[in-house]
Amino acid sequence: MHSKKKLPFGILEIICGPMFSGKSEELIRRLRRAKIANQGVAAFKHSLDNRYAIECLVSHNGNTIDAYPIDHEEKIYTLVSENKIDIIGIDEAQFFSNELIQTVLKLIENRKRVIIAGLDRDFRGIPFGCMPVLLAIADKVTKLQAICTICGVDATLSQRLVDNKPAKYNDPIVVVGAQETYQARCRSCYTIDKMPSL
Repeated sequence: MHSKKKLPFGILEIICGPMFSGKSEELIRRLRRAKIANQGVAAFKHSLDNRYAIECLVSHNGNTIDAYPIDHEEKIYTLVSENKIDIIGIDEAQFFSNELIQTVLKLIENRKRVIIAGLDRDFRGIPFGCMPVLLAIADKVTKLQAICTICGVDATLSQRLVDNKPAKYNDPIVVVGAQETYQARCRSCYTIDKMPSL
C-alpha cells in the first residue's frame, strides 16, 4: 500500500563517485527505506547497462531492486505520472543525454524526490555527460570514494583497462564493464597518456 501524501516540495539528491565506490548500493538502500515507509517508489536505469540484470538495479556486491530499463529520458516522467510515484531512483545517470536534466526538473516541480546515482567523471577524469549540471542543481550531494586497487588509499578516479593496460585518452568514452574493464584508483596510481583539457 502506497502513501498518498504528497511531498511538500521536490528534491534532488545525487550520489556520485568513481567505479566501485558503492553508488548503486547507496541508491538501493535509500529506495528500500522509502518502500518500508510505504512511499510510491520506482527505479530506472539506462537500457545500455546490461551488466548484471536487465530489469534490476544491481550493486557490485549483489544487492538488487526492480527497475525499468529505458533508453529515453521522457519515459521516466511518463511512467512516474501513470503510476503515481513519489520517489524516483535513477542509476548510471551518466549514460543519459542532457534531456535527463529537463525530466528531473519537471519531476522536482511536481514535488517528487529524485535520487540519482552516477559517475561524476569518465575514465579520462573529465566530468561525465549530464552529471555536472545535475550536481550543480542538486539539493544534496553524497560523493563516495572507493579503495585504490594499487595502494589501498581512498580512490576518486576510474581507471579503464585494455588488455590490463591503461586505456588511451582517445579511446571510446562509454564502455560498459566491471572489474574486468575498470579499477578504482587514487590520483597517484591513476595513469593516462594525456592530461584532460576541460
